[in-house]
Amino acid sequence: MGVTYLLDTHTLIWLLGTPHRLPAELRDELARGENRLLVSAVSAMEVATKVRLGKLDEARFLVSTWEQRVADLRAEELRISAPHALLAGSMGWDHRDPFDRLLAAQSLVENVPLVTRDDVFTGLPGLRTRW
Repeated sequence: MGVTYLLDTHTLIWLLGTPHRLPAELRDELARGENRLLVSAVSAMEVATKVRLGKLDEARFLVSTWEQRVADLRAEELRISAPHALLAGSMGWDHRDPFDRLLAAQSLVENVPLVTRDDVFTGLPGLRTRW
């Protein structure tokens, strides 16, 4: 039985475009067939928003090929549910970024580790990260 992982947005972008930015051991772990990868609808919104604002031009390819690229990773889309949104809006965490708040809430509600290099998630009670 494998492990289910939720990919942070930068992890998804790097896996698709510059996989060498992830440690080899982590790439191997994520590629194992028994492990399940989740990609949040939150990441789709974050990528599209940042591309529109000119802050993430390197991910422009991802906006028009989202579904295929997620499938290329053998990943599944994780939709945003009311429990995700309610937790994201109500958790006592000073971090204000709505994308990060939703990803953290999804990780907590689904009880899966968030694959991230972003240390903003460090110390959030109950949140498990991998990297």
